Amino acid sequence: MSIFSSTKALGVTPEQIHSEVGTYGIPEYGTKFARGMLLDTHPTTFDELIRISGLSHGTDVWLGNAQTLIEQGVVTLQQAICCRDDIMIYLIQKGLPPDKSFKIMEAVRKGKVAKGKEPKWEEYKAMMREHEVPEWYIESCEKIKYMFPKAHAAAYVMMAWRIAWYKVYHPLAYYAAYFSIRAKAFSYEDMCLGKEHLDEKMRAIKNTPKHEAKNADLDLLREMKIADEMYARGYEFEPIDLYRAKAKEFQVIDGKVMPSFSAIEGMGDKAAEAVVDAAKDGEFLSKDDFRMRTKVSKTVIDL
Repeated sequence: MSIFSSTKALGVTPEQIHSEVGTYGIPEYGTKFARGMLLDTHPTTFDELIRISGLSHGTDVWLGNAQTLIEQGVVTLQQAICCRDDIMIYLIQKGLPPDKSFKIMEAVRKGKVAKGKEPKWEEYKAMMREHEVPEWYIESCEKIKYMFPKAHAAAYVMMAWRIAWYKVYHPLAYYAAYFSIRAKAFSYEDMCLGKEHLDEKMRAIKNTPKHEAKNADLDLLREMKIADEMYARGYEFEPIDLYRAKAKEFQVIDGKVMPSFSAIEGMGDKAAEAVVDAAKDGEFLSKDDFRMRTKVSKTVIDL
């Protein structure tokens, strides 16, 4: 669980990776917004991770609602409304009839109550007060515009949990898989020539005024943070080998992560595959031999 509440499981400090938690690259918990939720709630159980997932996928469930209640000490994460199922189960436990509990849940989770389109809401409120449902709970229901089902949240968290396990216990395999499958951007020249070079490139993007920042650079910065974390944990990239690198898949070779040919900026998938196919026929004797056998452009050859 510590990867969701600190950086200890990764063997690094928050200062080294610029994050208080170790969830970069973990589905559901890798974004700045999700990491902020982890810091606000300090989850210690699998159930709480499911609750956080429900909160992050809802509309007006966390911001201006559960977040405020938790910060003010009115409720704990376990008591807050997080997934749509929470409402029905809680109301049944309070003694409301199951059919009414279900109808209240449906009205809230569809946003009908928040939009003032539930004609029976006053009747439902009176019923909840009769069964000693606290006012903060009723007010919380009145703010919600959409809620996530708990089964979906549980499925997402199970996936995230498995990936987090690999990140902690099989880091090289994790980073190779992440950069092969999940990375939106990658630059061999900016990310694979050492931590100092990478940090310099990250600073350049971070110092770019927001109105001048390109989406491609922001996507690259996101992946740079994960590469920076990899360096901080003591792992490195292996230089691309003409005869061992693959077209699209990163590999773990000699205790390091070897990028794919397509990680080279400007090297498209077809060119990468052409190099791999040509390398199968033996060593390249010269640049001209490389050009003739791969049929790639001069730009790619220069790269």
